[in-house]
Formats: sequence, structure tokens, C-alpha cells
Amino acid sequence: MFSCNTSTFGHSTFLLTGFPGLEGSHHWVSIPINLICVVSILDSSMILFLICTDPALHEPMYIFLSMLVASDLGLCAFTFPTMVRLFWLGSHELPFDLCAAQMFFIHAFTYVESGVLLAMDFDHFVAIWDPQHYATIFTHSATAKVGAAILVRAILLNLPGPTLLQRLLFPQISVLSHCYCLHCDLVGLACSDTRINSLVGLISILLSLGLDSSLIVLSYALILRTVLSITSPRERLKALNTCVSHLCIVRIFYLPKLGLFVLHRVEKHSYPALAVLMANLYFLVPPFMNPIVYYIKSKQICQGLMKHFQQKRVDVT
Repeated sequence: MFSCNTSTFGHSTFLLTGFPGLEGSHHWVSIPINLICVVSILDSSMILFLICTDPALHEPMYIFLSMLVASDLGLCAFTFPTMVRLFWLGSHELPFDLCAAQMFFIHAFTYVESGVLLAMDFDHFVAIWDPQHYATIFTHSATAKVGAAILVRAILLNLPGPTLLQRLLFPQISVLSHCYCLHCDLVGLACSDTRINSLVGLISILLSLGLDSSLIVLSYALILRTVLSITSPRERLKALNTCVSHLCIVRIFYLPKLGLFVLHRVEKHSYPALAVLMANLYFLVPPFMNPIVYYIKSKQICQGLMKHFQQKRVDVT
């Protein structure tokens, strides 16, 4: 830890952290991480392309899925470059401005993904609870308004973070806990009073991840109640099956965050390499798994993919 005696406003250099004790093997350790990033980008881009080009997928559920995939791509875009610089080029330094910008976009895309998961959950609930009026409730106009509200909320909740960081004193050189910048990590390195920053960060999390997760739990309770009221076992199973893929994605999104939260407060200092690995999986697992889940569980996505490859084959021949 560097001394606060040489602290400065907004001119600090932050050092990214790799895997402690494995510095000499960073090239080999980072190979699976980089492969996951590349596969995530390719799979997410393919799903986004299919949804944009196939009119049959221009439905609210798939529009929300495209927003989810776009947020995954955004997370990869703002975490992957620093991983490459760190693990392959050995470049640890990151200026304050770039670190604050990366922090803003990482949290913003995370909040967008959380909001989209809530919107998808509400979409499933309406489809099961009132299928006759589903088309009149989830119109394209309503879907666009929900998407815009999710984006505006993510921006507004994250704007105070980088702004308030400007008023903090940091050592000229600060060592981060991960290979990217997070708000809680930066606030913990500051040499001045951070109570306002911590309060704003807590409010931001409560109004995004906290509120979304609570409403998702409530909506699934309502979905389960609605499904159990269906008399036909076949229709009941069909209704539950529509929620399986979304439930998997919700678990994929929240479980790594819960694991990292527990690890940071229990064994972070005892197993620093494990903490770094969990921090990387925190952002790598959802973009990697989300397309796979929808490839497996969604017939429309699979049909669109097969149609695309068949068209490619016809064009080649």
C-alpha cells in the first residue's frame, strides 16, 4: 500500500492486479480467460445479429434478449482490453480518468443487465397470467419505453460516482484489487473522507441490483402461484418451461456476484488468487453462458441460427 502523504486530486495512477503468486505464468493462466472472452463476444454477436435480421424474432422477449446481449458485449468491451494489457503485455498502469470511465461503464452495463432481467421476468409473468392481453400490454412502443427507462436509470445512478471521485485524494500510485476498476475498490483506496461516496454507492446498488432482485423474487412467487392455479398438467408444464431459460440466466447473473461478495468478506486476504479469479468470473460467466442457455432452450433462436447457416450454404453453392 502506498502512502497518502503524496496524495493528489485526480492525477493518480492505479495498478491493476493479476493473480498473486502467479505473475510468471500470467500468459498461461490468462489463456482460458481470453478464450472465454472471445467465445462470449462471438456468441453474443451472433444472437444480436439473428434478432436484428430475423423478423420472426422481433417480439418483446427477444428484444429484451438483444438488450441483455448488448449489455454483455459492453461489459466485455470495457473489461477485456485491460485483461489483455495486464496478462499479455504486462501493463499494470491505468490513469485516473480511464479508471473512472471504465468504472462508470462497467457499473452502467451491470445495472442495464439487471433491469433487463427484471423486464424479461415481467414479460414472462404477463404471458402466463394474462396471455389474451399480452400483445396489447407488451407492444413495441411499450417495450422501447421500458428499454429506454432501463438505460436512463443506469446512466443516472452511475453519473454521481465518477463526479464524486474527483473530490477525493488518492496516493500518486494505488494498487487495485482486480484487473479492472470498481467503485468500492476506488473508494477504499482514497485518503480523504469517503462517507458521501459510500452512501451514494450504497443507494445506487439498492435502487438497481437490490430493487431488481427483490422484484424478481416477488414476480417468480406470483408466477409460481399462477402456474399452480392452472388445472391442466400439460399447460402447467408448458408455462413453467417458458421460465426455465430466464431463471437460469438470473442465477448465472447473481450467483457469481454473491460468491464474490462472500469471498471478499471472508477469505479475500487468505486466498488472493482465488479472489482475483472470482472477480474475473464475476463478469465473464454471464456473457459466456447467456447465449449458450438461449441456444439450448429457445427453439426460435435455434431455428433462426439453422436458417442463417442454410442460407449461407445456398449462397456458397
